[in-house]
Amino acid sequence: MRYILGPMKVPFLILTPMCILVGISTAMWSGARVDIVSVVLIVIGAVCSHISVNALNEYCDFRSGLDFRTERTPFSGGSGTLQERPDKAGWALATGILSLVICFAIGMYFVFTVGVLLLPLGLTGMALIVFYTQWITKRPIVCLIAPGLAFGPLMVLGTHFVLTGSYSLTALLASLVPGFLVSDLLLLNQFPDVEADRTVGRKHLPILLGRKNVARIYIFFLAASYVPLFLGYALGVFPVHVFFALATTVIAVQTSRGVLRYSEEMKSLVPYLGRNVIINLATPALFAIGLMIAS
Repeated sequence: MRYILGPMKVPFLILTPMCILVGISTAMWSGARVDIVSVVLIVIGAVCSHISVNALNEYCDFRSGLDFRTERTPFSGGSGTLQERPDKAGWALATGILSLVICFAIGMYFVFTVGVLLLPLGLTGMALIVFYTQWITKRPIVCLIAPGLAFGPLMVLGTHFVLTGSYSLTALLASLVPGFLVSDLLLLNQFPDVEADRTVGRKHLPILLGRKNVARIYIFFLAASYVPLFLGYALGVFPVHVFFALATTVIAVQTSRGVLRYSEEMKSLVPYLGRNVIINLATPALFAIGLMIAS
């Protein structure tokens, strides 16, 4: 089990339910009846998509030799599982493929039972999983946007559509909160791996622009994640309760200062990688709780 669970990167999977929760909350706010069976299937499918991209990424980074060159942190550099037992690489590949098949099957079930308008989101999500390591990580702008697109608009809008049968401005604006945050999460987690990533042909923004410059982009995206709260409230599609999510701005300000100060000092930066994870989990959760209370 260790060689299956390791490439899954299980501790990181909690991010997925937090993003799904946002979609559930927008459905509740719209007045839809939330079907528990559908919610369970949504969570299983979404978690499998996350497992798939993690496991396939671990396998590809093992095959390229990247994970042998990185200095692992709790938030970057792979799980280390395949470096200990290279002969178990096949388990990582099988885990990634099986998880992708389960995700696809659940997605197609909803396409046939809820509506074909779900199909573009599903196909985009599948493409992001399949092409992430080998193609997306070599294109800086796509690499920046792809994680947020997957965990934001795709997951939130997809969840909302399954539970309501339609899309809405509320769900779109809500999806931008985890969208900006998760892109920022992956962006910051690339900082410790710049030197190693460069050796295998990756070309993300920290490699292209340097850590100090990208630290400012990190702060911009972090600030942008709170903008949809105000925009949605101003447009009348969010209740005042969504401002619960502003509670994380205290950590966000501290983290921004730390990232600017320690962008080139990896040992000092690691605690701020951890704080960034807290922001990514707590902000969508507080946002969703606010909507649910108001529903």
